[in-house]
Amino acid sequence: MSKSIRLSDDAYERLAAHKREDETFSDVVMRLAGERSLLEISGVLSDDEADELRDAVAQRRARRHTELEGIADELENT
Repeated sequence: MSKSIRLSDDAYERLAAHKREDETFSDVVMRLAGERSLLEISGVLSDDEADELRDAVAQRRARRHTELEGIADELENT
């Protein structure tokens, strides 16, 4: 089944610029938009696993922020 969509000339040109020789426009949209949506992968992690992952990401961001502040301080002092 196919659907028709309207694109502005600018949007069409951008899409066409990404189109490879062996692709259809549907292929381009799927490649650029990704083949899976976030809704398709929801529920992969348990609530506990999601909490652990969220905490790990927050800790890593905090460490990286501290590292970047240290680098900025070093650069200011040179």
